[in-house]
Amino acid sequence: MISTVTTTTTTVTTTEVMAYSIIAVIALIALLALKEVLSSETENTNLKSFVKGSNIAIVPLLLVFVAIVAYKVVTVI
Repeated sequence: MISTVTTTTTTVTTTEVMAYSIIAVIALIALLALKEVLSSETENTNLKSFVKGSNIAIVPLLLVFVAIVAYKVVTVI
């Protein structure tokens, strides 16, 4: 059996990277603000579990934010 493998190369431009990084930073800010606002609600157990579980989305976005800041610092220096 002969199979053909094709290679697809995509190039990502810096404008696309900056657009995605802006979306990631906005999502991080929104999730952090939502977590802060909902953390004051102490009676509802569903909100408590949402606040605890929101770290699943916040931690990767925080790592992306650190990578963006590191990239900007390196490009300036």
